[in-house]
Amino acid sequence: MPTNSLLRKIDLTTLQLFLSVYEEGTLTRGADREAMAVSAASKRLSDLEEVAGTPLFVRHARGMTLTAAGETLLHHARRVSRNMETLSLELGEHAAGVRGYLRVVANLSAIVEFLPEDLKQFLTLHDRIKLQLDERPSVGVIDAVIDNVADIGICAEDIYPKGLHVTPYRRDTLVVVTRKDHPLAKLKKIKFAQTLDSDHVGLHAASSINARSHWAAQQAGRPLSLKIHVPSFDAVCRMVQAGMGIGVLPKIAYQNMGYFLGLEAISLDEEWAQRTLVIAVRDPEALSPVSRLLYDYLRTLESDTP
Repeated sequence: MPTNSLLRKIDLTTLQLFLSVYEEGTLTRGADREAMAVSAASKRLSDLEEVAGTPLFVRHARGMTLTAAGETLLHHARRVSRNMETLSLELGEHAAGVRGYLRVVANLSAIVEFLPEDLKQFLTLHDRIKLQLDERPSVGVIDAVIDNVADIGICAEDIYPKGLHVTPYRRDTLVVVTRKDHPLAKLKKIKFAQTLDSDHVGLHAASSINARSHWAAQQAGRPLSLKIHVPSFDAVCRMVQAGMGIGVLPKIAYQNMGYFLGLEAISLDEEWAQRTLVIAVRDPEALSPVSRLLYDYLRTLESDTP
């Protein structure tokens, strides 16, 4: 079916009913949630399935479950619902005098190390702009920009996205973090191979730092002994403090968190420990005026990296 025909035949009320029936598990509860008569709700779902050209629900004595086609529609219906909620909020903010709305997705390193101060300065200069910042691993950042979920993405340079424009943002340095009583703690510099006799506390599997650590262990011809995966830098620091192992963190993250927990940081004498975070956009020339303001501002900051 042509896309324009589908757009004319599926309305938002029916999509919301579809979501409610799925979430409630029965037509009766879904219709009640939408303040709709059961007969009217049943007619809407039947019409929706006719438009789709395939059943969306399997009807059971105790309720309704999705077919494979229904699962596909669920994914898109949720996205439409989120987009409409965002649209409503943004339009309301424009009515209140907001100049524009920005969607930024960044990896954990950028959010912890640099963006708080950088975005504060930007929003001080442009106080009528609203900004939504979400955290994803670097691969997820790229996906968000490609899928138009974000206007601007910030991630590790390790990712080479096809079809996106990438420019440097900030540089950081990775260090090894240990307890003061760890055998490595008195060293000033260290090769990564020297850490492989110790258990490691690793970031989540999708993180750039995790990927670099595994790569470095492979280069050394040694296994990486990961005691535990954790989701954040502060969690790495707490696990190291508790004696679960050693960790690899950006130096600034250590200074903001690990130092105050009494941990030591050892410089990694490895080229891969020097990282560049990059800004990724679909097309700089196609950015909205407010997105272009932030993009141009962030591009000026690379030389300011400590």
